[in-house]
Amino acid sequence: MRLLLVEDDALLGDGIRAGLMLAAYAVDWARTGPEALRALFDHDYDACVLDLGLPGADGLEVLRQLRRHDGQARQQLPVLILTARDTPDDKISGLDSGADDYLVKPFDLGELQARLRALLRRAGGDARPFFSHAGVELDPAARRVTRDGEEIALSAREYALLLDFLSHPRHVRTRAQLEASLYAWGQEVDSNALEVHIHHLRKKLGAEFIRTVRGLGYQLTSPD
Repeated sequence: MRLLLVEDDALLGDGIRAGLMLAAYAVDWARTGPEALRALFDHDYDACVLDLGLPGADGLEVLRQLRRHDGQARQQLPVLILTARDTPDDKISGLDSGADDYLVKPFDLGELQARLRALLRRAGGDARPFFSHAGVELDPAARRVTRDGEEIALSAREYALLLDFLSHPRHVRTRAQLEASLYAWGQEVDSNALEVHIHHLRKKLGAEFIRTVRGLGYQLTSPD
C-alpha cells in the first residue's frame, strides 16, 4: 500500500517514513503544503498522514482542497492528522475539515501504525483486523501470513504485494497499480521485478492463487 507522509520536520519525517516502510508501506514524503497538493492530485494513495504546521500552505488548507476535489478517490482518501496542535478546538477543526483521525505529537509509532490499519480497514469496507482468501490469511498487526494454518515466510516486497491483492480481492490490478503500491519516490524498479515477486508468491501460496488477466494485469483467483 502506498502512503503520502506530509511533514516538514526532517528528523521526525525521516523516522516516520522509516517506521512505515518497515511495516511494508511504500511512503512518499512531502515537506510543504504545495508539494503535498501536487502529490495528492498527481498520484493515487491509500492514505495520507498530514501535519498541520506546513510551509507554503497550512495542513488544514491542504485537507480542504483535497476534500473539494472533483475526484471521488480524493474525497474519500483516508487522512490522519499528525500534529502538535492538541487543544479540543484544534481537534474539532481538523476532524470537521475532513480528517478521519487525529493523533497528537509526541506519539508512539505503534499507535500510528494501528490507527492507519484501522483507517484502511474502514476504507476497504471490511472491519475485520485480518485478510483472508482461499485458505490464505494475513494479519497486518502481527505481519503474519498463513496458508491453511501453516505460517508462510515472505520477503518485504512479497508481503506488500500480497497485502495489495488482498485489499482489492475482486479487482484486476494493473502493473502500474501494483508497482505504485510497492515503490515510493526515488526507488528504482527493475523491469521484471513485479513478475519475479508474483512468481515467488505463486510458489509459496499455490500456482492458482494469482491469475494473469491477459492484457490487463493480475487478479486473485476466485475461491471455489
